[in-house]
Amino acid sequence: MNFHEYQAKQLFADYGIAVPAGRVARTPEEAVAAAKDIPGDLWVVKAQIHAGGRGKAGGVKLAKNFDEVKQYAAAMLGTKMETYQSAGVALPIDTVLISEGTDIASELYLSVLVDRSTQSITFIASAEGGVEIEKVAEENPDAIKSLHVNYVQGLQPYQCRQMGFDLGLDAKQVGQLTKIMMGLYKLFNEKDLALVELNPLAILTNGDLAVLDGKVNSDDNATFRHKDLAAMRDIRQEDETEVQASQHDLNYVTMDGNIGCMVNGAGLAMATMDVISLEGGSPANFLDVGGGATKERVTEAFKLILSSDKVKAIFVNIFGGIVRCDMIAEGIIAAVKEVDVKVPVIVRLEGTNVEAGKELLKNSGLAITPADDINDGAKKAVAAVANAA
Repeated sequence: MNFHEYQAKQLFADYGIAVPAGRVARTPEEAVAAAKDIPGDLWVVKAQIHAGGRGKAGGVKLAKNFDEVKQYAAAMLGTKMETYQSAGVALPIDTVLISEGTDIASELYLSVLVDRSTQSITFIASAEGGVEIEKVAEENPDAIKSLHVNYVQGLQPYQCRQMGFDLGLDAKQVGQLTKIMMGLYKLFNEKDLALVELNPLAILTNGDLAVLDGKVNSDDNATFRHKDLAAMRDIRQEDETEVQASQHDLNYVTMDGNIGCMVNGAGLAMATMDVISLEGGSPANFLDVGGGATKERVTEAFKLILSSDKVKAIFVNIFGGIVRCDMIAEGIIAAVKEVDVKVPVIVRLEGTNVEAGKELLKNSGLAITPADDINDGAKKAVAAVANAA
């Protein structure tokens, strides 16, 4: 689950990490009231969407008076914003964050994530932070510093100090960085997070470190343990179809193709999309109905796939392990009838009672095309799309 910047900063503050004064506003008038509560004569008006790159898209403005605060907030609120990180989707701006203006001397980058290759929580940092961090990683990889944390020992202060020295910080800044890193490590573990990113972690003109922007992602598998995090979810920032899928415990990701995929098991789903691509087709979605595929879940899956008018064929690729193939076939038949599917449906079944399942599909009287294996199914799905065109 993704979080807005203001939510991320609240989490940081809860763990002793200093952030600039800021307040959220949902109207231009609230934005002015927020600015009046924040000391100083310079404020930052920041659009709140689930994407980075807001500055380049016009979503971060410096205001020198209350009239400018109101003007910038009014220009953002109620509109949609697309950035180079929003995957071509314009996201609604329902809130803005009014923050205290700061004088920045330079910008650092700091993130925490799970590195599966080392099976450890890893800190990644760079003295060249800011909006071009991706470019830094590509063109100057030596500027990126990594710290892999031993799971048993946990993060140690001396490791944080070493990271600070590697970034060229002075003694005072190293102490501040150590506090930030120790707080982030505790936050990351206690809240079951998947990613924390501070960009920029700024060095102010007075020499202090300040967290000016933050990105937080949590592990969806642990949401049941964190009702406080679940309450922060903003479904308006998410794909509508993916939100509906989550309500039925379906793993769904929208893609740009025209072949709908219904598969049980994430690994098989990835393989199915790969094979479709190898055959010259383009998947319309990733959809894992899970190991316990039932009639109800299959029906909802069909509805989700067909909610996109881009879909010209559906490839159902099911391995009957936990659930028998004949039961899955019954679910497919019932779902096709209930949803009134108008596009070609190709079905590949394998596993327990597979012959009985194939027989049910054959005798269903429905326009369901059987496939012998995953490659045969992908070829038939691609051909079906070509014929429809």
